[in-house]
Amino acid sequence: MLREEKQKIIESLTEQFKSAPYFYLADTSNLSVSEMNQLRRLCYQHGVTLRIAKNTLIRKSLESTGKSYDGLFDVLHGPTSIFFAQSASLPAKVIKEFRKTHEKPVLKAAYVEESIFIGDAVLEQLAALKTKQELIGEIVALLQSPIHRVVQALKSGGDRLAGILKALEERASS
Repeated sequence: MLREEKQKIIESLTEQFKSAPYFYLADTSNLSVSEMNQLRRLCYQHGVTLRIAKNTLIRKSLESTGKSYDGLFDVLHGPTSIFFAQSASLPAKVIKEFRKTHEKPVLKAAYVEESIFIGDAVLEQLAALKTKQELIGEIVALLQSPIHRVVQALKSGGDRLAGILKALEERASS
């Protein structure tokens, strides 16, 4: 590979690392061409971009972003595939779904919201992560819940009070 080609790959990867808030590094070795094509299709269906690059190019790209990815450099050995996504849990879900019928990909590391997760053991936790929109929705529901209860209590309290007053009025008139 010529130096110019390597530089283009580094620049392209650097832009992807800068623009994607979440990315996963995985080992996809020993997958056949048809299996890799299946994985690529699955990634495409879920909005995940899959790239394969040499570890030295990945390392140089990460270094040129200006961010600190020190924990990721230790896993850059052997074949490495990069899953870029706009949602933290999507790549983990894709990997889990693909591994229902295949042994790989095996998660090496993940970069999620300035945090680095190392090893395949964290795949379940990453797949369970909720999106910001889901978390905001839960918070809004929690905040609305007490207000809803207060309004319901006031409504039912008013009905009870009216019932008590009516009963007292009927007693007094009899």
